[in-house]
Amino acid sequence: MKKLIKFLSLLIILILPFSSISCSNKKITASASIELNISAAASLKEAMADLEKSFKEVNPNVTLVTNFGASGSLEQQIEQGAPCDVFISAGKSQMKQLKDKGLLIDSSDKDLIKNELVLVGPKDSKITGINDLTSDIVKKIAVGEASSVPAGKYADEVFTKLNIKTSLQPKLVFAKDVKEVLSWVISSNAEVGFVYLSDALSNDSVKIIEQIPSEYHSPINYPVGIINTTKNQYIAKEFENFLFTDKAQKIFKKYGYKSVN
Repeated sequence: MKKLIKFLSLLIILILPFSSISCSNKKITASASIELNISAAASLKEAMADLEKSFKEVNPNVTLVTNFGASGSLEQQIEQGAPCDVFISAGKSQMKQLKDKGLLIDSSDKDLIKNELVLVGPKDSKITGINDLTSDIVKKIAVGEASSVPAGKYADEVFTKLNIKTSLQPKLVFAKDVKEVLSWVISSNAEVGFVYLSDALSNDSVKIIEQIPSEYHSPINYPVGIINTTKNQYIAKEFENFLFTDKAQKIFKKYGYKSVN
């Protein structure tokens, strides 16, 4: 009997440490240093800086590694295996492509924020509105590539709606993303450009010539989704949930975005 008691005591001593590790595994994971890879539309660059700072206040161990670019290009990178935990697109079609190919965690994709399309020019621009685009005073119009830059697709829809696409075709110069559109306008390589309201409000070197009526193009919604190859699913979900909090939505509003609700 004494031998049995000694054996059981020894067994308990051996098991307890493993039980403790198992129970605290989530806590250990949460306290470890983690890099979360975010692929985000180029137009989100300014807002993401504030969002990361706010997120780190409650998750100091998490570092956001953000890859900015045209939503179409980011989608292709993800499809080709580029490291990505969370994708925030400026267009719904790019997110749908990933969903249709089974690359998203089920039910993780949802509309996050809305934006507006605006026509911008240099601070001293004399152009008064979209009606001036067909006149001789406008030689070059900067837009994103419609196939990969959602802002470019929305601009293309506007041209089609107003029946001016054919007349504007010789004037169009195509950029890789909205930030490049802005740089061309600022440097006067184009008299005007089509970007998002958030881009225009974040740059003092351009002025908003006209805010394009929403009925001229499809809704500008930014969806977010979690990539199913993520090794940090718990933290990725924490970050996605954070984006919908009042604190995060106030940051988005500060940069010109609107809530989807």
